[in-house]
Amino acid sequence: MDDDGYEGQAVLAVEGRAEFTVRARLTGSFQPLDGRYRWYGRLEAHEELTRMVGDRSAGVVLRTPEGNAAGRITEPDLWNRYRIEGMGVPPFRIPFTIEEVSEIGTSSH
Repeated sequence: MDDDGYEGQAVLAVEGRAEFTVRARLTGSFQPLDGRYRWYGRLEAHEELTRMVGDRSAGVVLRTPEGNAAGRITEPDLWNRYRIEGMGVPPFRIPFTIEEVSEIGTSSH
């Protein structure tokens, strides 16, 4: 992804009971009202995950090559792609300085 976000393979641990290799597309933003970083995205459909979780939400830990974070999966869409969301440090690298943001801007052109 161009900005702070992640798109690629990840390992999803569901309620400490099972792990699935999934493809994730994630992004996030700092929320000034509560002072927290909120990250969110979608996981590509995964038949075994759908069979285990169904239409309910579940606590998860998502691991990417850039980090890991606790979150929740909720609201599968019509194609069984779960929404994932979390708060705090995300499972992907985010820029912290003006220089890092500038580097991202120049490397995508």
